[in-house]
This record gives sequence, C-alpha cells and structure tokens, in this order.
Amino acid sequence: MSRAVIAATGLYTPPQSVSNAELVTAFNAYVELFNAEHAAAIAAGDTAALVPSSEGFIEKASGIRSRYVVDKAGVIDPRVMRPNIPERPNDEISIMAEIGVAAARDAIARWGKDADRIDAVICAASNMQRAYPAMAIEIQQALGIGGFGYDMNVACSSATFGVKTAADYVTAGDARAVLVVNPEITSGHLNFRDRDSHFIFGDVATAVIVEAENTAEGGWDILGSRLKTQFSNNIRNNFGFLNRCAPEGIGAIDKLFVQEGRKVFREVVPMVSEMIVSHAADLGLDPTALKRLWLHQANINMNELIARRVLGREPAAGENIIILDEFANTSSAGSIIAFHRASDDFAPGELGLICSFGAGYSAGTVFVQKR
Repeated sequence: MSRAVIAATGLYTPPQSVSNAELVTAFNAYVELFNAEHAAAIAAGDTAALVPSSEGFIEKASGIRSRYVVDKAGVIDPRVMRPNIPERPNDEISIMAEIGVAAARDAIARWGKDADRIDAVICAASNMQRAYPAMAIEIQQALGIGGFGYDMNVACSSATFGVKTAADYVTAGDARAVLVVNPEITSGHLNFRDRDSHFIFGDVATAVIVEAENTAEGGWDILGSRLKTQFSNNIRNNFGFLNRCAPEGIGAIDKLFVQEGRKVFREVVPMVSEMIVSHAADLGLDPTALKRLWLHQANINMNELIARRVLGREPAAGENIIILDEFANTSSAGSIIAFHRASDDFAPGELGLICSFGAGYSAGTVFVQKR
C-alpha cells in the first residue's frame, strides 16, 4: 500500500479587498438608515435600535483586519450589503468553478506535471453554488481531467475531509493523484447587516494535489489523517432547495450564516485540542515538537488557545500561522492558505499539522512530514 503525499497546493485570491474601516463605514451608514426609518417603532419600544460597529471591536473580537471579496461594490453599499454576482448562462463556467479552476491551475503549475495524471476531483467547500451538476465535474471538464469528480460539504472542515478522502483513494490504488479544490465565496451567505458577524468572512479558493509516494517528487508525507463530527446547532445555515416549499421562510435570517459564537468557542476549543493531542499520541508523535500548526482561520483567540493547549506553552513566532488578519475566515480554505503560504522553510523530516474545524461540529487533522 502506497503512502499518500501532499504534492502541491494552489491559491486564488480575488483582486478586491475590503478593510475594516470600509466595512464599518458601510455598516454604520446602514444603522443610521435603519434607525431613522424605524424611529417611531424604536421610540414605542416595538423595535430595538441597531448599534454601530467599530474597527476596534472587530479586531479585538476576531483578529481580522481585511478580507478579499468577489464583489466589493455591493458589500459596502449600505442599501445593498451583499455581493453582486450576476447569474451566468449554462454554457459559461460558473463563478465557483472559475475560481476553483484558478486555484487548481496554480497547484498544477507548482506540481510540474500534466493534469491528465489526476484521476479524481473533489470540490470540498462550505457554500455550494447549486445542487447539480457538481462543481467538481465542471472543474474536471475545464481542466481536461479524466476519471471522476464530486462535491463534498462539511462546512469549514471540508478541506481536511477532502484531503483525507483523496489520501484514501491514493493509498487504496484507486487513483494516481487526486485534486481537492476549495472554492469559498463566503460573502454570499454572510449577513452584512448583523453587527456580531458582518466582518467574519472573505472569499478565496485553494487547491491541494494528493499523490502516491512512488511517483511524488518532494512534497509532504501524510503520516495520518483523522475526522470527527459531533452534532450542534450553534453554527447553522438553513438555506437550501427546499426553502421554496415553505415560502413564508424565504429571506429569513436563518437562511444566512448564524452562530452562537461564545458557545462555539467554549465547545470547539477543547474538542479540537483533545483531538489533536490524541491523534498525535496514536501516531507516536509528540505534539509539542511540531514545527508548525496550520489551523482553521476562524478567530485569533480560538487559534491561540488551541495552539497553547497543543504545544503546552506559548507558541514561538512562526509556530502558529495566522492569515485571517488579511483574509478573514475563508471557511474550508483557511488552513490550506496558511499551509500554502508558510511551509517553504521546512527541512526534510520536520513535522507540521493541518487542522480544520467548524459547523457540524466537524474537525479534521492531517499530520504531515516534509519529504
């Protein structure tokens, strides 16, 4: 049985970025409009006045300073506050597949081999553009890849679930190489009118090529991968194709991203920390000796606490990679961005951990060693 290797990664970043200052200006303008339009109801106590946001609040709560988006104009327009993404005709590539292809081409170029050596494509992401045909098959067609493709959604853990699945195909001999693509247009499901979450998400796409070790040139041995799910309502999005069957609920807040942030923090941090330590022990690894952690980029306070629990100390500079200050939470793509941007300095034999966690609850750990 051949070991699986992470052979290459790729990244696509949208050209438009929104700073906290721009986001706060738009949100506070919306607050003024809302409070003025509902002044009588607010005065009568029938409606609560909205509270402005601030740059300081956002950075303290999350560590986020900016985020990339596929459409900036709609997001910062206080009368719109959502990305403008026009529908495309069926004979054009969809926007989700388009950014996925861009990330995949970056990964393939870094891999240095022909795309026809890839036997499967997994589109693993939180927010699927449509039910079918699968975006993975659309990406497969655009890249000229044979074999098969399918979509996978495990919320923010989709990338590690995808890598684990790809590794299983490779070790079983079912594929020479598998492309895992994580296109995340998270701005589409974010409620930009909610003070507690309007700053959380950004858009991006990442890609990972998993290959059999007997053909890999360099890369990262996957020493072990583990998945975990545990049901929770604390992060939820009820948007789906059955919404039209209950038209009174269309447009309700729960059709966008909603979460109980404090509960998520209290419950996910220990779950993930214990999972990492337990998985390392089962692999015979010392988690305190890891050179680097590439964690899901949800919240800086969560990342810092998980890193302290895993390493048993305060992380040194460069041990716990944080990219959410620039990208915000990009759902499944966050840990892959961190790995993609901060792994070139590893020497053969050095160890690291890719870890994601999120709605479900779900979590995935992938321990890797530089070849």
